[in-house]
Amino acid sequence: MTITVGIRCDAGPRTGVGHLVRCVALAEELVAHGVAVHFLSDLGGLAWAHAQLEQRGLPWHPAPYDEVGLVAAAARLGLDALVTDSYELPPRHAAAVRATGRTVLTIVDGELRGQPADIYVDQNLDAELAVPDLPPGAIRLAGLDYALLRAAVRERRPAAARGASAARTPKVVAFFGGTDAYRAAPVIGRLLVATGAAFDAVVVAADRGLRDELRAVAPGAGQRLRVIGPTDELPALLADADLAVSASGTSTWELLCLGLPSALVRVVDNQIIGYERTIAHGLAAGLGHLPALRVPSAEADAAAAVLRDLLTDPAARTALGARAWAAVDGRGAERVARALLAAIRSGTDARRTAVAALERSVVAAQNWDYEGWQAMHAANKTPSR
Repeated sequence: MTITVGIRCDAGPRTGVGHLVRCVALAEELVAHGVAVHFLSDLGGLAWAHAQLEQRGLPWHPAPYDEVGLVAAAARLGLDALVTDSYELPPRHAAAVRATGRTVLTIVDGELRGQPADIYVDQNLDAELAVPDLPPGAIRLAGLDYALLRAAVRERRPAAARGASAARTPKVVAFFGGTDAYRAAPVIGRLLVATGAAFDAVVVAADRGLRDELRAVAPGAGQRLRVIGPTDELPALLADADLAVSASGTSTWELLCLGLPSALVRVVDNQIIGYERTIAHGLAAGLGHLPALRVPSAEADAAAAVLRDLLTDPAARTALGARAWAAVDGRGAERVARALLAAIRSGTDARRTAVAALERSVVAAQNWDYEGWQAMHAANKTPSR
């Protein structure tokens, strides 16, 4: 019998696409194991988000309004389990599904946010060092060993850490999520130009306004600044790059898996811990907090200096890339999928045992022969005493 899993996550202009991207990574792995996956999501009208599901043949259903609707959807779709990944979803939604006997897996970033689950996944660096209180019987998969990465990234992971080439102008890829809600692309474009170093950069701009602003940035001698819109070719671009510049978010683990030297900018407050830990471990270079980089300042000068050093020092890029490559092996989605499937099968067996025990007690109370009752029940007949 086919196992069916529902994924409850959202995307949008302000929410971004990070929750969706890591859920797509898990969905890909589940499908590879023969699981049917359904997304129950508000995609915020983002064409790129819709395309990620359509291209992979992943069914999409509008997000249920409340817990009653979510339980109804779980019953209608025949879900064996539910995956949730949201900062906004009220805990009562997952609780209602879990109360039906279905397995619940919740993806978190640090705080559990009161979400009830059988399995918690926290893919962040050093997450395994925390020991939060879990519901009885729940397990927690924590740390970079459980980073959920898309197949398009995993397939491009090099067999070994790669060296940096001193023979070519460094290729740079700068991107800031599917929506770049905080308008980071033009800021980084200007910082790259301010380095005075040679580079060949592709900057992903999420909308026309960002693209127009970037095209107004005038590169210097030896500098090339190409501006493109959101693209599914980003993993391929990154695999051929010498340096990536990105917001410190879920994409960080993709960059590490690829062994790509990276410079990160902290865009929002919930990125503080991940940003600081990644920099402290020497897995990426830090550019600082985005608001401080928008105008001429000491912070902006320091960020430009960091970029200049990376652009002009192949040895520094090689060392940074080697540490990054060793940190993430790309098998996180596989580990999470196997844990979820084991929990589903265990839960299914437990539910069947409980149902059989209940049936036996009812049959015994009526003084019926249990085996005879089973045979008659299967034939849709009324058993007699």
